[in-house]
Amino acid sequence: MLEVAAVMSAKVLERFPAGAPRGSWPAEEYAARRRAEGEPAVVVMDLKSDTFLVVVPGLDED
Repeated sequence: MLEVAAVMSAKVLERFPAGAPRGSWPAEEYAARRRAEGEPAVVVMDLKSDTFLVVVPGLDED
């Protein structure tokens, strides 16, 4: 599970509405394609906008 700080500094790659047809997972499919290309993409839910976000977690620059 990602830490909140990592998600907050994440780069959003794509947004998908939460109302996809039953059995359709467009955000997960998009993230899987990005992971296959070597990008550590994950899906998170933005409750405020009712969308799924495909993000790449930010890196700590400490």
